Amino acid sequence: MMNNIRRAGYWIFDLDGTLTHPVHDFERIRTELGLPSGCDILATIAERPEAEREELNHQLDQWEYFYADMVEPAIGVSECLELLGSRGCMLGILTRNKREVALHCLEVIGVSHLFNPAAVLGRDDALAKPDPQGINLLLQQWQAGADQTVMVGDFRYDLEVGRAAGVATIHVDLRADRAWPELTDLRVSTLSELHQWLVS
Repeated sequence: MMNNIRRAGYWIFDLDGTLTHPVHDFERIRTELGLPSGCDILATIAERPEAEREELNHQLDQWEYFYADMVEPAIGVSECLELLGSRGCMLGILTRNKREVALHCLEVIGVSHLFNPAAVLGRDDALAKPDPQGINLLLQQWQAGADQTVMVGDFRYDLEVGRAAGVATIHVDLRADRAWPELTDLRVSTLSELHQWLVS
C-alpha cells in the first residue's frame, strides 16, 4: 500500500483542518443554529422540514463565510502540494463546505493555482462525506482508478469515505488521541511530514 501511495497520481484532500488550521467552532455553530450538541450538522439539518432546512442552511452558509476569512495554511501545505503538482499529480478537494467557500479558502492560503476549480467539490456538488459519491465523481472526471488515488484528511469521515471508495487513506493530525487505525493506510502529524515521506 505504501508504494501505491508514493506512485499515486490523483490526490483528494479534505479542506478544514487538513489544508488549513482548524478555525471552526462547531459547537458555537450548533448553538447558534439551535442544533443538539455534538450532532452531525449537515445530517441534522437534512432531517428538518423544508422551510426550516432552507433557513438553517442559509445560516450555516453565513457562518462558513465568516470563518473563511480567518483560515491560515496548515503546516507544510504549500511545499506538499507544490511537490505533488511538480510531479504532474491531479489535485482535488472534497469538503462538506460550500464549493464557493472552499475556493475562497484556497485563495486565502495561497494554493488555489494548484487546483482546477472543477475538481473542488462541496456539499452541493455531491453527497456529504462519508458517502463516496464525491470521490467517484472526481475519479470519473479524471478517468482515474481507485488504485491510483489517495484521500487525505484529518477526521474519521475523510478516512471512511476513502475506504468506501476503495482508495488509499492518509490521516493528518497532530493529536495523538485521535486515531482510526482500521481506516488509515498512513498516518502523519503534518503535511510537512507527508512531504518528507514522499521525497525520502
